[in-house]
Amino acid sequence: MTASLKPFQLPGYVVQPEQALRFGATDPAAVDVHPLRGLLRFGPYTKDKLAAIADPIRVAIIAPSGQVERVNGLLRELQQSHQPRERRQYLLDFPGFTKVFHVNMGPAGPQANVELPADLTDQMLRSENPHLKLAEALQNALRALSRQRDAFDVVYILLDKAWEAGFYGPQGDDFNLHDYVKAIAAFEGIPTQFLNEDRSLGYYCRCSVMWRLGIALYTKAGGVPWVLANMEPGTAYIGIDYALRPNADSDSRFAICCSQVFDAEGSGLEFVAYEARDVHMFGKNPFLHRDQMMAVMARSLAVYQRKHSGEMPTRIVVHKNTEFKPYEVDGVFDAFSNIDNVELVHVQGNSGWKGTYIARPKQANGYPCLRGSHFQLGPHTSLLWTQGDLPTVANGKSYYKEGKGTPEPLIMNRYAGRGSMDDLCRETLALTKMDWNNDGPYDRMPVTLSFAGSLASVVKQMPKLEPRSYPVRLFM
Repeated sequence: MTASLKPFQLPGYVVQPEQALRFGATDPAAVDVHPLRGLLRFGPYTKDKLAAIADPIRVAIIAPSGQVERVNGLLRELQQSHQPRERRQYLLDFPGFTKVFHVNMGPAGPQANVELPADLTDQMLRSENPHLKLAEALQNALRALSRQRDAFDVVYILLDKAWEAGFYGPQGDDFNLHDYVKAIAAFEGIPTQFLNEDRSLGYYCRCSVMWRLGIALYTKAGGVPWVLANMEPGTAYIGIDYALRPNADSDSRFAICCSQVFDAEGSGLEFVAYEARDVHMFGKNPFLHRDQMMAVMARSLAVYQRKHSGEMPTRIVVHKNTEFKPYEVDGVFDAFSNIDNVELVHVQGNSGWKGTYIARPKQANGYPCLRGSHFQLGPHTSLLWTQGDLPTVANGKSYYKEGKGTPEPLIMNRYAGRGSMDDLCRETLALTKMDWNNDGPYDRMPVTLSFAGSLASVVKQMPKLEPRSYPVRLFM
């Protein structure tokens, strides 16, 4: 805040332009701010990359008894054209999977189909632990498919609405069927896609369903739909999140720290999971010791180097959804002692701030403030609106993805690093466009943290955590 401002005045705000995405054409102009429009115009980023993805993509099926054909019908629907019935300002016609992604797809065949027991619903009703009965059935199905691993690329799992009692554990048990099955499948190296009655088979806007399933299928099969354009080369982005699970041998707590690594294009590489004993606890939040943080960061750096022929990044940005304790800061710098430019950023979701866009004097606009608006609260603290009005994806007309409510900004707190907060906000805003598990124009949180949080929830369900990196597509 400058000396000319009065005590009740805030500093001026800045609106960052929407970050462009790069797609599959070799032309450097093959960029677009709209992810779906870019796919239609240029194809996915890995369209012409040698052996980037199987063609055709073969889909194995796990389904209730007698319902495999319902999934085959969905796969046929994925090759058809669909028009939007919702979000018409943003959503585009879906012309069919092959026309969008330039590869074929379809059922892997009878040898890769597994029907669950016909009496599974009755077994669950009779069981005191229906979630364990359902989990066992799905685990057995995945085990059977693992023996046919060369016959398929992705597994579709159809869940019966009658099984909802088994989707979660009883009160006090943090079992989550989705996360548990993802963990088991990832351990076997099998990408999975869950299907349910309401959102996959019965949702009224088939165009929306096909865009989401299409992008997810392409990504889980090993493809890259899009990457960020015009980002600073040589930068590694790392997101950290934690999940807690009790230690069966003592009263101490294990924290599973998931560290997700992205390169300068925003392309997700791999992630590492580190199980730490006796972490510091402040409220419900775990914090790593200095040596634990150093170990996590050193493994993350190794992931980046392995994907870049041993080359070191020239700059590293670490995102965390809790503050950085001094001993954690020391651990980061122990791991990155040979890198001059390291930025540590606490991205806080609950800020308590709200903002109103005043279109005319004393009159609020009918839409929220523009996405990308931000202003500084101090030398190393900024508010950043990652949600808001986004005319650039709606042909210049106002478009607010969330539809209602007043968006709350993120608070960006920098604990280490140099450079402009404007640049840091611009990069963070860009990373909200890199979630390949949906069809929207953005997420609220940068992908560094949204992925790391999802990964931590899944990984804590894994019966055995091996000290290795994992491809992200196995956990999507």
